Amino acid sequence: MSIFEVNQTLVDEIIRISQEAGDKILEIYEKDFAIYEKNDASPLTEADLAAHLHIIESLANITDIPILSEESADISWETRKSWSRYWLVDPLDGTKEFIKKNGEFTVNIALIEYGEPTLGVVHAPVLKSTYVGWVDNEAYKLHDGKRSVLKTQKHKEGDVWKVVGSRSHQSPEINTVLSALGGENELIAMGSSLKLCCVAEGTAHVYPRVGPTSEWDTAAAHAVVLAAGGKVTVLETKDPLSPDAHPLRYNQKDSILNPFFMVIA
Repeated sequence: MSIFEVNQTLVDEIIRISQEAGDKILEIYEKDFAIYEKNDASPLTEADLAAHLHIIESLANITDIPILSEESADISWETRKSWSRYWLVDPLDGTKEFIKKNGEFTVNIALIEYGEPTLGVVHAPVLKSTYVGWVDNEAYKLHDGKRSVLKTQKHKEGDVWKVVGSRSHQSPEINTVLSALGGENELIAMGSSLKLCCVAEGTAHVYPRVGPTSEWDTAAAHAVVLAAGGKVTVLETKDPLSPDAHPLRYNQKDSILNPFFMVIA
């Protein structure tokens, strides 16, 4: 594309690329992992690289804008800071989920424009679900050939807070956030970027993150949340619902690590 434009054709292309990358991951995921122990290879590494190469090659064929992937993260800040528009990719998010074979891992492709995600596709190959967020246009989920609109569900006074998070033990910081929310809460356990998608589709009210993440871990699902009516902000632990919280932004600093953040309907 000589003149860059986000349109339905481009969105459909990104969906196709993410699903094809997912198919390549599944070819490895469905093998017996025990065979890898014999030849000192890693199924996770092989799957990650296969998805990465497919996505990078495919994106380069349809646009000429830069690409930053977890598997090509050595691009310097001196180079990156001049980018006003670029693709941000995590070819396989949810390494623990992949190894445990619980299906909760994803392929993530996001378009970042001037520090904000404007298009994101999150594909969960085992779950046969693809989440799409085209900011200021639409958010939807594709599952088994069916398309459903995504819309966040705001917490109402008196309701139990539905909080999505990790299956691991809750940290003191998380407990501080939950206390600050007030009222009762119910934890919904989920892996990878699917946690943000839970907020986007209304099965959770919030996702507070007080652990380390990188920008490629969140960008695609961030776009889905925005398009579905939610927001992702830098987390104020003692005031997680602060109306003055700053939006989470991308490619604004040397480090690709995110600050702690809050996803909310």
